Amino acid sequence: MEPIAPELLMTLAGGTAGAAGQQIWASLRDLVRRRPTAGEPRGEGELTSLDEAADSTTRARQLADVLALCAQQDPAFAQALDTWRREAEALDGTRTGAGDVRNEISGGTFQGPVVQARDINGPLYLGG
Repeated sequence: MEPIAPELLMTLAGGTAGAAGQQIWASLRDLVRRRPTAGEPRGEGELTSLDEAADSTTRARQLADVLALCAQQDPAFAQALDTWRREAEALDGTRTGAGDVRNEISGGTFQGPVVQARDINGPLYLGG
């Protein structure tokens, strides 16, 4: 199973992936809670910890490590987690990285506004 990227977990925990991301995050919480209690660690504490500080790389890595350990202990959990990871990675906006953007406008005279933005939630009106 491929490891889950801490950046993906941070994006989902922080809510920057929109409503679909919130649903995927909730499904991870459900997946962790359904896991049999026979094996430790479970991951609920790490989920809550990342919920409280979604920008913490340390907490995201801790959660990723616990999930990987749980997957090693439980093949059914590993399969469900792998399916979850693929769905999460398929979400638009979860692969935007740290927000680095590079725009280049060239080719002569340009008239009109230029807008560089990220994560616009709602209408954008430039007047006119």
